[in-house]
Amino acid sequence: QVQENIERFFTRFVEEGKATVRLREPAVDVCLSKANASNLKNFLSAVRLAHQGTDIAALPLSALVPAKTSEVEKPKTKMIITSRRDYPLTKNFPYSLEHLQASYCKLARIDMRVLCLKKLRKLDLSHNHIKQLPATIGDLICLQELSLHDNHLESFSGALCNSTLQKSLQFLDLSQNKIKALPIQFCQLRELINLKLDDNELIRLPFKIGQLDHLRFLSAARNKLPFLPSDFRKLCLENLDLFGNPFEQPNPLVPSIQLKIPLTLLECAARATINYRIPYGCHLLPSHLCEDLEVAKTCQCGRACLSSFIQITVTMNLHHVAHTVVLVDNMGGTEAPIICYFCSLDCYSQFLDRYLQSNG
Repeated sequence: QVQENIERFFTRFVEEGKATVRLREPAVDVCLSKANASNLKNFLSAVRLAHQGTDIAALPLSALVPAKTSEVEKPKTKMIITSRRDYPLTKNFPYSLEHLQASYCKLARIDMRVLCLKKLRKLDLSHNHIKQLPATIGDLICLQELSLHDNHLESFSGALCNSTLQKSLQFLDLSQNKIKALPIQFCQLRELINLKLDDNELIRLPFKIGQLDHLRFLSAARNKLPFLPSDFRKLCLENLDLFGNPFEQPNPLVPSIQLKIPLTLLECAARATINYRIPYGCHLLPSHLCEDLEVAKTCQCGRACLSSFIQITVTMNLHHVAHTVVLVDNMGGTEAPIICYFCSLDCYSQFLDRYLQSNG
């Protein structure tokens, strides 16, 4: 379909037998090369007339000879750039790209032209100087792989986690950046299979990391993790690497007690809402209360607690959540501390009895 479907003609090199016709739908560039200059001009003239609605019988097509299949260039789907010198500054990226790598280009920000590549499935911007990610990356509805290895990122925004990346993103490499924490919304990226967080400054992993039920490969080596979140137990991984983190020595006998007795009305209402699975949302409750409910803790008994709880760390063998475990330290260990919560003194006392008996 040509009529009213041409976005732009590029005819700067028509005398050399080269031209490009940019279509609106589908959003592709039709690149013409190695053509006879005279025939190419006739063809472009005919396309212009067709775009304007001229009847096909009146188009000057008789002199055109169909091109051989071997002479027709296929739409470009892959582009790899590995130096700033090769980075395109004066021309656009082909709209047909599905894989774009732009590494070692000293990029300080993501090129907005990249965010127009709606067919992009793989985007590799590793080894640059990018400090911040625009929320519009979430407009890349087909994006499955995103690599931002070795940049200057200090955060990963919640807006990206709420975007269409929830349904498409399977591979995410944020290694070798300066990220201290990931947003609570991060675990909405439910399609993630492979997550790389090595060599950052993470002091904690996402609170609800257990929601990433498709996750199979996780590496967060050489960060600043003192312990793992309670939800970590829910993961089912093929490969796990947590080497080089300053894990604390767990001590179940020294709890952090944050119980408020009697429980506040807010705590009672929050516990009841979660325990009885009462529906809630921003249309029913203030947004800050919804956020609090989203990060409610789960006691060993299975019941919920919000801000009134007892917290301890215990040892967990990482083979419980991963088939292959990279050693946690140089001593050959595969164990790490994980947080446990208790909603009452009674629940903590029961745990303590079992712990003392098993270690007696």
